[in-house]
Amino acid sequence: MYRALYRKWRPSSFDEVVGQEQITDILKYQVAENRTSHAYLFCGSRGTGKTSCAKILAKAVNCLSPVNGNPCNACEACRSIDAGVATDVIEMDAASNNGVDNVRDMKEEIVFTPAELKYRVYIIDEVHMMSASAFNALLKTLEEPPSYVLFVLATTELSKLPSTIVSRCQRYDFRRLTTDAMISRLRHISAEEGIRLEDSGARLIAKMAQGGMRDAISLLELCAGTGEVITESLAARILGVGGRDTPGKVVDALVNRDYPTLYRLVDELVRSSEDISVFWGELYRYYRDLIVVKTIGDAKEYLDLTDGEQSALSDRAQRIPLARMIYHSKVLEETLEGLRRAGQGKRSIAELALVRMCEPKLSSSPESLVSRIDELEKQLARLVASGAVGSPVSTQAPVTAPCDSRSDGHTEIKTQTEEKPQAAGEKDTPKETEEKPKPLDIWGLILEEFAEIKPSLRPFLKGSSAEISSDGTLTVRLTVKLFLGMLSGDEASKTMLLNLVKAKGVDARALRFVSVAKQENTNQIEF
Repeated sequence: MYRALYRKWRPSSFDEVVGQEQITDILKYQVAENRTSHAYLFCGSRGTGKTSCAKILAKAVNCLSPVNGNPCNACEACRSIDAGVATDVIEMDAASNNGVDNVRDMKEEIVFTPAELKYRVYIIDEVHMMSASAFNALLKTLEEPPSYVLFVLATTELSKLPSTIVSRCQRYDFRRLTTDAMISRLRHISAEEGIRLEDSGARLIAKMAQGGMRDAISLLELCAGTGEVITESLAARILGVGGRDTPGKVVDALVNRDYPTLYRLVDELVRSSEDISVFWGELYRYYRDLIVVKTIGDAKEYLDLTDGEQSALSDRAQRIPLARMIYHSKVLEETLEGLRRAGQGKRSIAELALVRMCEPKLSSSPESLVSRIDELEKQLARLVASGAVGSPVSTQAPVTAPCDSRSDGHTEIKTQTEEKPQAAGEKDTPKETEEKPKPLDIWGLILEEFAEIKPSLRPFLKGSSAEISSDGTLTVRLTVKLFLGMLSGDEASKTMLLNLVKAKGVDARALRFVSVAKQENTNQIEF
């Protein structure tokens, strides 16, 4: 009968376990010196060797002739455990045997000595699924079991285990396997099974396995079903991913706002029957790599990439601001959850998300606002460097003049810089004749951009107009007198508004608000 490759190539000794030498070396020493504990806790992500090591440990402690802590795999005890007929090695699935009654049955069995082997070994897989009452019933037995009983608990979610259980066991953390370790194992299995595997295909399979050896072997078996040479393109097509270059093409199209390319790439994914959710996760990991390269530079230690991939990432990271990367990553994260929940319409969800990533102004999230402000600051810095506008307004808080009540019923609040006291003996210079201010025609456009950044101030500035005088004073005329005090006290918003005006090429040096309303009329406020 045919056996799946991950079952056929399951390690039979500690030396065959890949990538967990920090654990297998200790277990071999304990077996060789007859210093094994009464309870072990193996925790780690799926496919990292927890159950395999538990079975190897059960064989090693019962082996009739162990070799340097490894089971011989030839004696009657080892062969019976491998065949699954040893009555003294009990494997329990806590997902289906998680009640207190199951623990009571186990406690009743423990009082009897092993029937055939030296030790009775209980392997409880996914132990975090046990109920609270079952854990409480297991505590005393786990702490002081008979000398011939050994417990091995395995879990993928250590945080769900009570501390009383963890403290009674020797805990071992199984790490995710490195890509190189998995590639080496895949090459060995391929050579033994007669599977033609290229290095590029093995690397893609190892990346898709995300540190789990069992997943990597299962994916290898899936790709080998065609009987062809497993190349990167073949593995990408069978596993439902876009290949190594597709995420980079999507990023380039997003930066350039190249909508035709984005829609074409999504169409190719759909037509090739590839899972958009799988590709979306790959794109999300690609942005993670971009952020690492952007923040560190030489990030080879943290990225599993070839030299060509590292070079391409570095080039893209230099062209994309960090704020935009963070915004794109946030959209990708939110969309990935939606794609996993959606049964139909995944294509529409993905395309709408790509449009949002191209246009940050379509989103009101904090990440999009930070991205847009970052772009405005860079545009302003370029204008200042070219001499098109003056330097930004000083961050020193301006002096707000008191309200002036005029005979025509108008009220003014002027914002200006503090004047220096006149030196002794200095003559007053005659003031130039004040010219009539000119209307600011682009005020409506400036208000639209300002309202996107500060939407809460939209009703206060609604219906206002602006004029610019020859000395660079920007006069904003409000329709409601009540708003004068509110706006004049918000120094950060005034500075931001003045910078927006300067970014449009207007030589604005000071800002003042003027109310043209002769009486209070709260009905003019519109939201």
